[in-house]
Amino acid sequence: MKAFAQLFLSLDETNKTNEKVKVLKDYFNAVPDTDKMHMLALFTGQRGKRQINATLVRNWAIEASHIPVWLFEESYQVVGDLAETMALLMPQNTGGSNKTLTEWIAEINALADKTEEEKKAWLLASWAMLDSQERFVFNKLLTGGFRVGVSQNLVIKALADISGLDAPTLTHRIMGNWVPETYQYTELVQQQGAADDISRPYPFFLAYPIQETSEKQKSAAELNIALGDESEWQAEWKWDGIRAQMIKRDGKIFIWSRGEDLSTDKFPELHPFLYALPDGTVIDGELLSFTNGSPMPFNVLQTRIGRKNLNKKILEESPVAVIAYDCLEYNGEDIRYKSQSERRLLLEELQLATPFPELFRISALIPFVTWDELGTIREQSRAMIAEGIMLKRKSATYQVGRRRGDWWKWKIDPLSVDAVMIYAQKGHGRRADLYTDYTFAVWDGDKLVPFAKAYSGLTDAEIGKVDYFIKRNTLEKFGPVRTVKPELVFEIGFEGINKSSRHKSGIALRFPRILRWRHDKPKEEADTIESLRALLGE
Repeated sequence: MKAFAQLFLSLDETNKTNEKVKVLKDYFNAVPDTDKMHMLALFTGQRGKRQINATLVRNWAIEASHIPVWLFEESYQVVGDLAETMALLMPQNTGGSNKTLTEWIAEINALADKTEEEKKAWLLASWAMLDSQERFVFNKLLTGGFRVGVSQNLVIKALADISGLDAPTLTHRIMGNWVPETYQYTELVQQQGAADDISRPYPFFLAYPIQETSEKQKSAAELNIALGDESEWQAEWKWDGIRAQMIKRDGKIFIWSRGEDLSTDKFPELHPFLYALPDGTVIDGELLSFTNGSPMPFNVLQTRIGRKNLNKKILEESPVAVIAYDCLEYNGEDIRYKSQSERRLLLEELQLATPFPELFRISALIPFVTWDELGTIREQSRAMIAEGIMLKRKSATYQVGRRRGDWWKWKIDPLSVDAVMIYAQKGHGRRADLYTDYTFAVWDGDKLVPFAKAYSGLTDAEIGKVDYFIKRNTLEKFGPVRTVKPELVFEIGFEGINKSSRHKSGIALRFPRILRWRHDKPKEEADTIESLRALLGE
């Protein structure tokens, strides 16, 4: 654990890419292979099951800290991170533990069969043998809130430098449904003949946004300068659904979301079309709800996300189909090296042969001659239940991650309203002492009605000024939330709007964020609830 805690600390202390890569390489070279795989799992988003209820952990931490509850809670509000708060408030211990990361994770997993008394005894004893830095990382593991300031790309780069393998190969090998207890490091880094799981998806290729800021989209004229000859590109609608890869290998089918969630059982209506595909096929596309042959808004599909049991009513109200736009594997061959146009022809062959055309749709190409013409077509996006337009270079290979140059997303301007900030809450991590999470309201007669929360869109300098205002204009306190003097007006952008019975305003927004601070507008000129309802009607 000492090595892993030091890794966490070292990564947190630098913003330099090369230094982070060096720290990662030093860790890989110093620890056992089992620790390497557990570190990879943690740094690539895998989370173990929480074995102790968060309330119990909190209560036992207060007991171990020997401080009153109110002081613990006040400290938590200042620090903004539960794991760090617990580590800081406990008695100092300069000893430390010689157990490896793998051994600690095994002990945490073994708690599943323990009684509450046994869990408490183990936890108090564990805290007592760890120093402050180890406790912090240990608490992160325990509470399931593990995040570290390093991207998966940097971890892969460090591993590629050590193993001699290229980054795309390694990225592919850590995709899918693997666990560090059974996936061996030697298998991960062997040069040839890696035994790939038949369920394993490919790393997703992500489009780069054409818009430079949230306020201004590039014009068609600027596109002509940036992308060049229109004939080199194909255009499609940017659908608003769930990005997924659909796999058929060895007679078995798998559906992976872009977030690496295995979602096969969540979409039973797609199984017939998947089983009808030839073996050795991987399709990239979007899952959307459809009615009468047309896509439905994302909130319809959202009703079935996260549900453990899909009853008949849900399946009838949000029937799902696939809009496919790429083929990554054909007849068992990885064809990502082929051009966009070549892959498109193979995808069209698969779609023409399917006995389930209503389930297996294909993303239609948008015919256009000039960028100006495409810009006009783009204005129809909302009517198409789309987010904008995708531009793909016809000669492009299918790459890994977000790459500037070959895939672009040209999104429509966001919907927006001017709203008044009425509540604020402190952030987390480096912003734990700053008010960065805001609640906004619009006018309903002479009352302000909250309708959205947002925490992104301001610069650091603006956040500092807003924080200064909040701390001097707090009207009431409700735990971590502060009621603020309603004076500051902001333009709030969002991608979609829907009715909601769960919100006081009766409205829910999709992807709300701050577009700009309206210094020029007094609170009385903020928008009304009628403005939002009008957008809802549209």
